[in-house]
Amino acid sequence: MGLVLASCAAMALAGCVNSSKFDWDLRGGPGGTSEEARQATASRPVPDGNGVLSYPGYQMAQARRGDTVASLSARLGMNSADVARNNALQVNDPLREGELLLLPGRVAAAPQPMIATAPVDITAGANAALDRVESSALPPPTSSAPVATTTPGGGKEPTRHTVKRGETAFIIARAYNISAKSLAEWNGLGADMAIREGQTLIIPVATGAAPNPEPKPAAPGAGSATPVPPSASKPLPDEKTTPTGTKPAGTPDSPDMGTSRTGASASKMAMPASGSIIKGYDKKSNQGINIGAAAGSAVKAADGGTVAAITRDTDQVQIVVIRHSGGLMTVYAGVDQLKVKKGDSVSRGQQIGVVRAGSPSFLHFEVRKGVDSLDPMPYLQ
Repeated sequence: MGLVLASCAAMALAGCVNSSKFDWDLRGGPGGTSEEARQATASRPVPDGNGVLSYPGYQMAQARRGDTVASLSARLGMNSADVARNNALQVNDPLREGELLLLPGRVAAAPQPMIATAPVDITAGANAALDRVESSALPPPTSSAPVATTTPGGGKEPTRHTVKRGETAFIIARAYNISAKSLAEWNGLGADMAIREGQTLIIPVATGAAPNPEPKPAAPGAGSATPVPPSASKPLPDEKTTPTGTKPAGTPDSPDMGTSRTGASASKMAMPASGSIIKGYDKKSNQGINIGAAAGSAVKAADGGTVAAITRDTDQVQIVVIRHSGGLMTVYAGVDQLKVKKGDSVSRGQQIGVVRAGSPSFLHFEVRKGVDSLDPMPYLQ
């Protein structure tokens, strides 16, 4: 199991995560997502009275509260086995309210539009962690020519995207240059932003070009007068100065910190699991290290911080993200029997869970700053 976690950061989580200012694309940096190139998108499309979104090339059905694949299919007069197969589900699988399913055929449009439901409130549940990818490059989005006709959601037929193994909502949003929040609202995703392999998502229709994230600065002096330095009109007064580096009288000598340095303080972070490195860091193929460890052995926080996110990838591998000072985040993938929850403060060396069973069993560990992965070894040595 090769894990490469891209970032929500994924993704910027600051201290104890402030959900009102959560960076939905986990891109980090000053100002968060607002300064990144993200296209504006149309409002969420409104389905008809049967909960169906109709486009020239396909139809999507919106689940109601308490729906299963079977009940939704019966309401639309469709074969439940066909609907389930078309969406990588089972006939009796429960559906989340607002979830969209791709219909295997077309149904007649309802005469009256249904009242628009409120957008999914995903702000309160910022549990999605850094993205996991299988290679260094994001898969190119499947393009489809826009259909110039009146359709729900901006006048164009949205592109469909079938979720592949290892993809997350954040990866897909970045691939299409849209915000993860818009993708979640259009598709009725839950608070954990969970998607499944084989699921069909509709990509929000862009309504404008992406903003320039780095506007060119004005030429020096343009738009404002250059101030006249005080010394140009009046000499500065004489003052007595002390050469740099001169110690004030009575200052004691600085202690030699090297003589009192211990093993714990010699490295910035503690080893998160007991074992050997079975796969090293490579920015393209493994954006962390894999530590071979016995299943059930302790997984510990590499440094003190706050549990910023707990989630699972499409393979149901559990992922924990801890936010530290200095803008650093550590990522732990393959953790079972969690002993912490989102928002908890943890100390260096505190146990957060145990190593997940596998062949072989190992912990995948990453150090990140924003979306950039860093080689963990310098922080552990």
